[in-house]
Amino acid sequence: MHSLHHVLMKTYLQMKRLVSAQAMPLGLSPGQPKILEFLAEYGEHEQKDIAEYCDIEPATVGNILLRMEASGLINRRNRPNNRRSLYVSLTPKGEEMAQILRDVFATAEAQITAGLTEEERNTLFRLLSKCLQNRKGN
Repeated sequence: MHSLHHVLMKTYLQMKRLVSAQAMPLGLSPGQPKILEFLAEYGEHEQKDIAEYCDIEPATVGNILLRMEASGLINRRNRPNNRRSLYVSLTPKGEEMAQILRDVFATAEAQITAGLTEEERNTLFRLLSKCLQNRKGN
């Protein structure tokens, strides 16, 4: 019998493979889809907020954002009242890519949860969210 950590890990890897298989042909490298998703959902944010939300090291986020900026997906700028932090926002091209990714994520979720009822999907989401909150100490 498999342990919970094994099933969680395998599920995560399957989801990652499904998303990557569709994101790579779009020219997106690992890390970029979740950053696009975050910015589409929450709008312009500081680089450190993106790193925290996406669970990516700040230095790694910086490298990913450099590539995204070079690809025309994002803009980074300082605000007059806060010159220390870089604020990141989507360009029109980035917004378009984020919309494409919404469909990619929805398709991957549908494949992973095929055979579950809507109630089971909601329960799964609620329980996994609770597990994440336990880890964050909230």
